[in-house]
Amino acid sequence: MLARVSLWGDRMRISRRDFVSAALASSFAVGTKAQEVPRSEPEKSQPPASPAAAGKHIILCAANGYRYLDDAFATLANGGDPLDAALRVVKGPEDDPHDDSVGLGGLPNEEGVVELDACCMHGPTRRAGSVAGVRNIKNVSLLAKAVMQHTGHVMLVGEGAERFAVAQGFLREDLLTDNSRKTWLLWKETHSDWWGPGLADPNWRKRFPRGLQGQQSEEWKTRIRRMEQVAADLGIEEEMRMPAIRKVLFPPTGTIHCSALNDQGSVSGCTTTSGLAWKIPGRVGDSPIIGAGCYTDQDVGSAGATGSGEENIKVAGAHTIVENLRRGLSPLDAGMETLRRIARNYNSDMERLRFIDMTYFILRKDGAYAGVSLWQGYEGGKPHTIAVHDGRKRLENTTSLFSGYSEAWPPAISSS
Repeated sequence: MLARVSLWGDRMRISRRDFVSAALASSFAVGTKAQEVPRSEPEKSQPPASPAAAGKHIILCAANGYRYLDDAFATLANGGDPLDAALRVVKGPEDDPHDDSVGLGGLPNEEGVVELDACCMHGPTRRAGSVAGVRNIKNVSLLAKAVMQHTGHVMLVGEGAERFAVAQGFLREDLLTDNSRKTWLLWKETHSDWWGPGLADPNWRKRFPRGLQGQQSEEWKTRIRRMEQVAADLGIEEEMRMPAIRKVLFPPTGTIHCSALNDQGSVSGCTTTSGLAWKIPGRVGDSPIIGAGCYTDQDVGSAGATGSGEENIKVAGAHTIVENLRRGLSPLDAGMETLRRIARNYNSDMERLRFIDMTYFILRKDGAYAGVSLWQGYEGGKPHTIAVHDGRKRLENTTSLFSGYSEAWPPAISSS
């Protein structure tokens, strides 16, 4: 079993953590990831696994769904379907132009086009629906449900999914807000891209410019000064420049998952996202993949994910967790064992694992739940949290496999 370890040592460093804590800490607080919602202080730590709560309504989701939990919980309490309750949660961020992780205002691909993915699973009827690479349609979570309800298919993608949406009465609209457009332009003018070796490639170190060690502090200062000037030239307001720079340096993988369980034991789940910021057009992550970004089995429970989509696809994360639950593991152990599979894929190489992160949301049919993550949080010191409503709404810190904070990939300082 892997022990909890700390990332920080004397290895090759591009010290973004030191940079964040010094030069940008105060500014970045304004522009933290959409999943970090400061409306409620998270509990200091999550118990190893929540006590079973059979006969109760429970909703578990990513933190950017926190403000929508009351309405969704009322849906369950009034006899509503668990999938409808979960969709009420994720539709909130999809409609919010200020949440750049999903829906309207989502951060675009490298060509400046917003592409959305989503899936859902309805436990009571054992059905599923999914859409991927969808443009011009805001509520792709509801579109995934429409695929489930009104076709004999499970997944529609791209132009076909958009045409199906219009046939179902969804409105086409421009999803790129002015703020997201300006942030994209800042990325285009100052940063790198997703072309080149990935972490799993033997040549992954080629993404680091030569001779960087020992001069990272000056590199950072020069980089940020340039980015601030470009941001100003693009018309980004002064108070929004550092949040925009953060999104360029740390490409968000923001997503929202929600699982809901009613007092009759019916369970459902859904996941929706705008995908990885600045991605190559057509890239599809884990969120619309049944068994990766979301999986529900009425006999067992539901699980979903946010984080490094490519890594989650390779371990079929949500399905693996549910199968672990089926084998008798607790929600906490089911999630941690799946995180270990991700680490195993890199032979526990911490030099590469520092660039990967994953959060799992796990809800067992008896009401026991857990939130687990590969790292304590993203770089900058913000912990991973889950949002829970079982009659009491709250945020809880995840239990992490490794201590410390993950870094963004690709490296922020390039040779360009």
